[in-house]
Amino acid sequence: MTSPSTIHQRFLSKPNELGVVAVGFSGGQCKPGVEAAPSALIASGLLDQLRDDLGYDVHYDSKVHNYTDIIPAPDQDPEFRGMKKPRAVSAVTERLSQQVYEHAKEGKFVLTLGGDHSIAIGTISGTAKAIRERMGGRELAVIWVDAHADINTPETSPSGNIHGMPVAFLTGLAKEERKDIFGWLQKEHLVSVNKLVYIGLRDVDRGEKKILRENGIKAFSMHDIDKHGIGRVVEMALAHIGNDTPIHLSFDVDALDPMWAPSTGTPVRGGLTLREGDYIAECVHQTGNLVAMDMVEVNPSLEVGGATETIRTGCSLVRSALGDTLL
Repeated sequence: MTSPSTIHQRFLSKPNELGVVAVGFSGGQCKPGVEAAPSALIASGLLDQLRDDLGYDVHYDSKVHNYTDIIPAPDQDPEFRGMKKPRAVSAVTERLSQQVYEHAKEGKFVLTLGGDHSIAIGTISGTAKAIRERMGGRELAVIWVDAHADINTPETSPSGNIHGMPVAFLTGLAKEERKDIFGWLQKEHLVSVNKLVYIGLRDVDRGEKKILRENGIKAFSMHDIDKHGIGRVVEMALAHIGNDTPIHLSFDVDALDPMWAPSTGTPVRGGLTLREGDYIAECVHQTGNLVAMDMVEVNPSLEVGGATETIRTGCSLVRSALGDTLL
């Protein structure tokens, strides 16, 4: 088999192998439908394209995991510190963290198809733990492409929806001792605020702006993209991380303008074009440092006319991150 990419993958011992986890979970927010995204992405031929067109050896258990066996009943999962469904999200992300870790510790690229963005608590923690073990304590960098910063703490969140909090838990800015409410997150699961970069922000809560400023977190809003162009912004983002760091790309489809991705739970006008989204993914792939990716917040049920378009967009972004090129 030919190699899936001409780019040398620095931090993957099995760069031809792709571990796929399909996560049908929507409990980090209130709108149903996002749990149907993995099935829709796979039904549209995404995994076949990765296997047949890009040459990956795809490891997928043929299941969309909905974790019903571990999700507590609603009356057993009251709000805690203002968080909605905290025990459900904690249980699911803990299980998911282990699933991602199992693939990542073998040196495979890990692709997670969500689901809402709360699942990143599981995916990034699993990747971070595996990288530390495989690479002698090395830290993981995160590129978070999103209209939203998702760095609210439970106390700053206006909604209580946990899909707006994953970065706070992953960086240790939000902590909880209780094992059933994210107390399972240990030091080996976390990422440094210095290795976190945002691209595409345009709908950031007041409390989040304060958190970003106080912690010196590198963030590129749509204003920066308008000012510098996507090429320069991606250059600056990658320069901030440095060229010796494994990267986890967490891509919320709502980073793109609703013109390209209308079927998502919290669309915000004035976002990235499809080409800009693909360009980010292409450039991150070309570093040779990308080890994992999340594709989240595609909601096929929300907008009939745009569901197909949004699914096509999600597939395009994933293919670009895995080495698909225009020429």
